[in-house]
Amino acid sequence: MTTFSIPRGIPRFQEEISSKPVTDVSVIIVGWNTRDLLMDCLRSVHFETREVKYEVLYIDNASKDDSVAMVRREFPRVRILENRENLGFVAASNQGIALAKGRYALLLNSDTIILDDAISKVVDFADEHPRGAAFGCKVLNPNLSVQRSCFMAPSILNMVLFSSYLYKIFPHSRFFGRQMMTWWDCSDVREVETVSGCFSLVRRAAIEEIGMMDPVYFFYGDDLDWCYRFRKRGWKVIFTPSASIIHLGGKSSMHMRRAFRLQLFGTALVFLRLNRSRAAFIAGALLNALFFALRCPYWLASALKAGRDRHSSLYEAGTCAIGFFLSLFDWKRMLMNREAVEARLKWDRRSQA
Repeated sequence: MTTFSIPRGIPRFQEEISSKPVTDVSVIIVGWNTRDLLMDCLRSVHFETREVKYEVLYIDNASKDDSVAMVRREFPRVRILENRENLGFVAASNQGIALAKGRYALLLNSDTIILDDAISKVVDFADEHPRGAAFGCKVLNPNLSVQRSCFMAPSILNMVLFSSYLYKIFPHSRFFGRQMMTWWDCSDVREVETVSGCFSLVRRAAIEEIGMMDPVYFFYGDDLDWCYRFRKRGWKVIFTPSASIIHLGGKSSMHMRRAFRLQLFGTALVFLRLNRSRAAFIAGALLNALFFALRCPYWLASALKAGRDRHSSLYEAGTCAIGFFLSLFDWKRMLMNREAVEARLKWDRRSQA
């Protein structure tokens, strides 16, 4: 995909920058019915950010759980933007970026906890690496074990290894664990292909050159695509172990588990369709189908075992069956914003004609 020649759908900054911003970092948090998690996240930002000047922007995607009222009451300095409908993570984040005043924009999930001045540490690191566009830090699970937050972009080889789960059987293998980088202990500074969007510090100058995130992804896949475009223009994506956060993971999507799981696999196909060959896209769809086909019998067998949650196992089996069918016959139905994807692909075909 070319760097932003797309005439619509991917906004750039809407105002000129007349002077150097005085704010170091704009912390951008998108929320959708995550009030309690959001409160903990905002508290951690407030108490654990000490050495940089920052602002916080909260973009609410039509929550029904009084998230906005909580933020207004508990965090009066947070700038709030309320959407009347759920625009998805990407479009809402772009809204925040357009309003941001900082030298850096920090995309931060609402189910994260900042530890030990992590934001300041990553900003300092970014200042020392001027060719870096996007920066990630160490991401921990609630039990403080390392959570995988750097990975490679989808390719046929990577999807074969991921579908087979060989990276779980051989986690220390650089080959089998290549996509998820399971062989790496995240203990050193490293240039990577992608850093997770749960904590992604992005240089304002790089955004001005490349453009914002592509809203065709809606939710998931945005980090892959953005980092891919940065690297195509010569910018670097860098991980630093000098700072840590906790990411609870999946809490904002658990009440729509099937839809979000299908969205995850559908966005991989969007990335292949926009950035790889037609043959690679077809192979990717087949590998998605293989992934689901291999797991459906497992969940059906789990449902028959005594002591297992039969309803949950059947639900997972159903998700695998649906994912298998859609991967083969109607992949766009895996996506929450399939109409937008169809319109984008139609525009791409016209522009290439």
